[in-house]
Amino acid sequence: MERRELFSSLASSLKGAVSAPQETQERFLRPPYNNDESLFHNECSKCEAKCAAVCEEEIIKIASDSTPYLDFSRSGCTYCDDCARACEYGVLILEAKKFIDATISINKSSCVSWNATMCFSCKDPCLDNAIDFQAMFMPEINAKCTSCGFCISRCPTLAIDLKVL
Repeated sequence: MERRELFSSLASSLKGAVSAPQETQERFLRPPYNNDESLFHNECSKCEAKCAAVCEEEIIKIASDSTPYLDFSRSGCTYCDDCARACEYGVLILEAKKFIDATISINKSSCVSWNATMCFSCKDPCLDNAIDFQAMFMPEINAKCTSCGFCISRCPTLAIDLKVL
């Protein structure tokens, strides 16, 4: 078993089941191909969740109001465009492609690396080289971050914070 697999299995046992965002939450984390939040509420109920069905990473989930949201508990977004191509109602469109509307940060008090234990669990899956380490410890998110979410599920101490914009 590799170190990454060990940390992932430990983290998944801590996380438990991840459910849809609560109705009281400010906003859902939406797929990165939209520019009008109202379309989710007006059009998605007509659809059969094709965006979720084509997502190879299986991060697009459908909320109780029939709208799609992103769940980074197991993987992240590759920006592959498949969800936008599958959307028949113009909610997700290729022309509106942008980074995911969120910021990702590392909670220094929870991060084992910030607390003198060598860990690269967040850096290893980062496709954009968006995590810098100072002197083998102290990881920080840099400007290359696309908010793809791959680092979130890999952190053994759940020290990666995501804030929906």
